[in-house]
Amino acid sequence: MKSPRPGGTENISVSMPSELLGVLRTRTGKRGVSAYVTAAVRHQLAMDGLAEIVAAYEAEHEPLSEAEVQAAQRELFGDATAPYASGDSAA
Repeated sequence: MKSPRPGGTENISVSMPSELLGVLRTRTGKRGVSAYVTAAVRHQLAMDGLAEIVAAYEAEHEPLSEAEVQAAQRELFGDATAPYASGDSAA
């Protein structure tokens, strides 16, 4: 196996349910799948990082209140409905 070039790309194989892949290809076209999946992975890694920051804060202090969570959602997403309800896991 060749080692990847810095900043380069590498082909991988990913398994996912057929119906999900069908919806993905309908939304992105065949050539847009890689870009869409790359963006989704970047987003998930960012959400994982935020969850780790919150967990570290709560371990040192106390759990965030509902008001603090709502204030953070407003700061991140404005007055629009946040993509995650406070009880949902982003990870």
